[in-house]
Amino acid sequence: MLRSLDIRDVLIIDRLSLELGPGLNVLTGETGAGKSILLDALGFVLGWRGRAELVRQGAAQGEVTAVFDLPPAHPAVVVLQEAGIEAEGELILRRVNTADGRKTAFVNDRRVSGEVLRALSDGLVELHGQHDDRGLLNPRGHRALLDTFAGLDLSGVRSAWAAARQARTALSEAEAALQAARAEEDFLRHAVAELDKLNPEAGEEATLDARRRAMQGAERIRADVARALQMIGEDGAEAALRDAMRWLEGAADRAEGALEAPLAAMSRALIELSEAQAGVETCLNGLDVNPGELEALEERLFAIRALARKHGVLPDDLGPHADALRGRLAALDMGEAGIGRLRKAVAEAEARYQAEAEALSTARRAAAGRLDAAMAAELAPLKMERAVFVTELSPAEPGPEGVDGVTFTVATNPGAPAGALNRIASGGELSRFLLALKVCLMGDSPGVTMIFDEIDRGVGGATADAVGRRLKALAGQAQVLVVTHSPQVAALGAHHWRVEKRVTGEQTLSTVTVLSPDERVEEIARMISGDRINDAARAAARELLNG
Repeated sequence: MLRSLDIRDVLIIDRLSLELGPGLNVLTGETGAGKSILLDALGFVLGWRGRAELVRQGAAQGEVTAVFDLPPAHPAVVVLQEAGIEAEGELILRRVNTADGRKTAFVNDRRVSGEVLRALSDGLVELHGQHDDRGLLNPRGHRALLDTFAGLDLSGVRSAWAAARQARTALSEAEAALQAARAEEDFLRHAVAELDKLNPEAGEEATLDARRRAMQGAERIRADVARALQMIGEDGAEAALRDAMRWLEGAADRAEGALEAPLAAMSRALIELSEAQAGVETCLNGLDVNPGELEALEERLFAIRALARKHGVLPDDLGPHADALRGRLAALDMGEAGIGRLRKAVAEAEARYQAEAEALSTARRAAAGRLDAAMAAELAPLKMERAVFVTELSPAEPGPEGVDGVTFTVATNPGAPAGALNRIASGGELSRFLLALKVCLMGDSPGVTMIFDEIDRGVGGATADAVGRRLKALAGQAQVLVVTHSPQVAALGAHHWRVEKRVTGEQTLSTVTVLSPDERVEEIARMISGDRINDAARAAARELLNG
C-alpha cells in the first residue's frame, strides 16, 4: 500500500506531502488544477516513462519520495533481495531530477538504477486509464491474466516443456558428436590400433630412460675396468708378486729369518689381490652390454616419446588417452543405437508436452468463455450493454506457457469488427472496459495500489454511480487511488483530497488539501453545480455522501 507521497519542486508543485490510506482514495479538482502532476510525480519515482523535464522553474532540482508498506510475502521482496537490499516493513523510494537532466534513484537509502525501480513498480502500482501501456492494455500480459482468472496450474506444461527441451538438447548433442566422430573415424581407428600395438604403461618411459642411460654409461667405463683387471691379473701384478715371492723364498734360508715377515705380508697381499681381482671381474661381467638389447630399448623409448608428441600428451598419459579414443570409437560404433533411443525419448517428451498443452488450451477456452460472460455482466451497468468483449485464443509458438496466444478484444457496437481494446474503444469507453475487466480479475494483484485516471470520463448519473461502486468494491481488497470529476465517485471515497491551482505573485503553484466532512460537502456540491454552490447542490452532495 502507498502510505505517503512527498513532492519537492516538481513542475508547479513546490512542497507537497500526501498521506494516503487504505480503501478508496479520491482526488478531485478543476480541470488543469494539477491532478495529473501527482501521477507524473508518482510515475517518476517509480521509474516510469514520463515528462522529460520535471524540475520546477527556478529550482536546482526536483525530488519525489514514496513510502510503501511492504508485507513479508510481497513480490517486491524478491526484487530487493536480487538487488542486495534488505527488505524491511516499509519501502522508501526516492528519486532526484537535477535541472540539467541528471536523475538519481534510491531505495531505502541505497542508490539503484532505474531498472530496479521499474522492477519494483510492477508489484507496487497499477495505472489504469487511456494511456495504460503497462497493465491491462498490454497484450503480452493477457495470457497471464486469463490464467490467473481461471486459477490454472501451469506446472505440468512447464515441466513437460523443460523435459522436451532437455531431450531435444541431448539428441542434438549426440547427433553432433556422432557426426564429428564419423569425420574422424579413420583417424580414431588408426590411432587406437597404433596405441594398442605399442601398449605403453604408466612410468615405462622413465624406466626405459634410466636403463638406457645406465647401459650407455657401462660402455664408456668397461674399457677402463678391463685394463685394470689386466694389470692386477695373472699377467700383471699377480704374476710379478708371485715371482718376487719365489726369489725371496730362495734367499730366505740364507737371510737368517730377516725375510719371514716380508714374505708373510706378501702372502697376505696376494690373497687381497685375488679378492680384488674377483670383484673387478664381477663388475666387468655386469658391464657387458648386448648391442641388440640397447637398440631395442632405445627403439621402444623413442616410439613412446614420438607417440606422445603426436597426440599432444605426456608419455604417462598415453594409456588414458588411448582409453578416451577407444570410448569415442565405441560411441561411434554404438552411435546409431544411442541416437535411436534419444529420438524415442524426444518423441515421448514432445507427446507429453502436447498433451499437457492441449489440456491447458481446453481449460483456457473454457475460462475465456467465463471471462466473456463476466465482462458482459459488468458492462451492462456501465451503460455498455451493446458492447461485446471477446477473449481470443490463437496459435502461438510453443513454450513453457503452452501453445496459445491470448488477446482481449472488444466490439463497441453489434456487427462492428472486434479489435484491440486501445484501438477500438474511445477514451470514456476504454476506462469503463478497464474497470470492468479489473473487477472480473479482482484478486490477481495482491498488495498492489491501483490508480484509475479519470476512469469516469464521459459518464454521469447511474453509470457514474456504477463506476464508483465498482471502484469501492475493488478498494475492499486493495488500495485504490482515483482521479475523478464525478461527484458520484468522489462521494464513495474513504479519503478525499482537493487539488487546486493558486497564483501567488508571478508564481503558479498546485496544492493538495485533505478535506474534512464539511469540506467534502462543499467540494462535491461544486462538482454537481459548478462555481455557484447553492443549498440544493449541498443537499444533493449530502445525499450522495450518505449513500
